[in-house]
Amino acid sequence: MICSNNKNQKIFVAMSGGVDSSVVAGLLKEQGFDVVGVTMCFNITHPNSNKPSCCGIDGIQDAERAAQILDIPHYVFNFAHDINEKIIDNFTREYLNGRTPNPCVQCNQHLKFGSLYDKVRSLGADVLATGHYAKIHFNEISQRFELKKGDDPRKDQSYFLYSMKKETLPHVWMPIGDLTKTQVRELARKYKLNTAEKPESQDICFVPSTGYKKFIEDRLGKEVMVPGPFLDEEGNVVGEHQGIVNYTIGQRDKLGLALGYPVYVYRIDKKTNTVHVGNLSHLYAQGLIAAQMNYLSIEAPLKNLEVSVRIRYNSKEVRAFVSSFDGNLVKIEFAEAQKSVTPGQSVVLYRDDVVLAGGIIEREINRDRSDF
Repeated sequence: MICSNNKNQKIFVAMSGGVDSSVVAGLLKEQGFDVVGVTMCFNITHPNSNKPSCCGIDGIQDAERAAQILDIPHYVFNFAHDINEKIIDNFTREYLNGRTPNPCVQCNQHLKFGSLYDKVRSLGADVLATGHYAKIHFNEISQRFELKKGDDPRKDQSYFLYSMKKETLPHVWMPIGDLTKTQVRELARKYKLNTAEKPESQDICFVPSTGYKKFIEDRLGKEVMVPGPFLDEEGNVVGEHQGIVNYTIGQRDKLGLALGYPVYVYRIDKKTNTVHVGNLSHLYAQGLIAAQMNYLSIEAPLKNLEVSVRIRYNSKEVRAFVSSFDGNLVKIEFAEAQKSVTPGQSVVLYRDDVVLAGGIIEREINRDRSDF
């Protein structure tokens, strides 16, 4: 948990108001570092929501209180424009295009390790420390910094961090990457932090408990919910959907269809405003095409690289073969077919516990098409 022997470094800790980042500040102060707490303000309020948020007023107040308990300076920076422009606008646009975005990946890329990182570095920070369950390691053989999984597989957040710029890695610390959540809470109690028993924030911080569909409708208007046809595997119209925003790949519930057998959403077509449904077999794909690739521990282009990949945060890693083509696109072929490959989500490439690269899923591919 000791990140460096150089105690002269100035460490800015990104404090969200949760237990993890509060403990990071406590750990680093205990180790003798010059610690400053910083919190991002997004001017987000959910007056009718009952879920905890890591970026609302309550989070800012909890971060301020934790800083007072630890007796460290604390500053709040307003990034309301950044989250609207770089995260929320993309979030709504992706759903309108029939895709399922991952705003946590975008937030890490553009806000935590983008806007906030640039801000604290401009203020003289040597290091930005965060409460992520992941690790940054210097590989003596390759002579490069690497992003690695957190030791606790139940909490590992490396999937959400693949989009970090490799040049930021030497200046970012993740001190709790080798701890479990139980150990973190024990440290919070040791430091007598107000966040010690605080429940974890869930889902998307800027979306209230009424759900993302209502959030998009309130933001853009009901007119974006354009009804259209449900099509079965044969192309027959089997019902009317209530706007493609309401659906995601793999969805079975709340389709409003009574066909006498279970069906799942397996494709969403923005151009024709159609939602395709079929039996479970239609959810499986032999591979995928990914774009917007970010290479952390390897160099592009890729040629017949064998790796393990994860196509969503809570999925298991699977063996796959990766190759580059057509610029920054990559083709990934799974060793075994995978279910619910979802455009807009992220695919992350691993070798053992090292994050090699990652990108955004564009579409699934199958051997019965001309993709292979």
